[in-house]
Amino acid sequence: MKEALIVGAGGFAGSIARYLLQNAIVSRFVTVFPLGTFVINLAGSLLIGLLFGLAERYAGFTQPWRLLLAVGFCGGFTTFSTFAFDNLQLLRDGNFMQLFAYALLSLVVGVVLAALGYFVARP
Repeated sequence: MKEALIVGAGGFAGSIARYLLQNAIVSRFVTVFPLGTFVINLAGSLLIGLLFGLAERYAGFTQPWRLLLAVGFCGGFTTFSTFAFDNLQLLRDGNFMQLFAYALLSLVVGVVLAALGYFVARP
């Protein structure tokens, strides 16, 4: 239960950070391109990579810190960061076919399912 609360606290902070950053970007840049989401996804990808790199470098970066920052904060900020890190691990391990399949299927099937959900739910 303690671990779930740690993840929840990080997720709470990450969600607020995403909301504030999204609003700041949208209020400053008027564009059809989803710039806010794009910037957040890229920032989250960089952040989760940094966090996992630091976790391998420093012994003080314990499991509770990983849960709070990587799983909680980055998960609340953007799940795209986790997707990017999963792809990085596949690339690093030389699993190129799995990398290609995971990336392509996630994108294509995700968009198809979002469309399906939209069309099922709309009036």
